[in-house]
Amino acid sequence: MDRVYKKLELVGVSDKSFEDAIRNAIEKATKTVHGLAWFEVTEHHGKIMDGKVTEFQAVVKVAFKVD
Repeated sequence: MDRVYKKLELVGVSDKSFEDAIRNAIEKATKTVHGLAWFEVTEHHGKIMDGKVTEFQAVVKVAFKVD
């Protein structure tokens, strides 16, 4: 069976961890994009304030099957 997927790029944010940032991006996307099939993390970023890590950011590409 031939398949085609469309990829979207998202940035998830969390004040706890990169894993939570990834989950936040995917869970939010599932509310408006249906049929998500897989994801890949392409970048990690963070925010530093007063010498402490205060935010985790994950750039995530998610894919859904094109009908």
